[in-house]
Amino acid sequence: MNPEEIRKLEAYLRKKFDLPSMQVRARPKKDDSAEVYIGEEFIGVIFRDDEDEDLSWNFQMAILEIDLDEV
Repeated sequence: MNPEEIRKLEAYLRKKFDLPSMQVRARPKKDDSAEVYIGEEFIGVIFRDDEDEDLSWNFQMAILEIDLDEV
C-alpha cells in the first residue's frame, strides 16, 4: 500500500470508530497490507484486495479469550 492509501484508510477508520488515536502503519517487507494500532497497541491487519474489478480492503482482528477477561 502506498502512503496516500494508508492515510485515507487511517482517516476512514478514525472517523468510523470515533478513535483519533487509531493508526494505520505500513508493514515492513509487505506491500499488500498494513498494520492497525490503537495508540501503541497492535489490533489487526488491513489487506488490500484488487484481484477483481472492485478494489477493497479487508480488516482482520483477532480477539483472544484473555482479552475478554479484561473487560
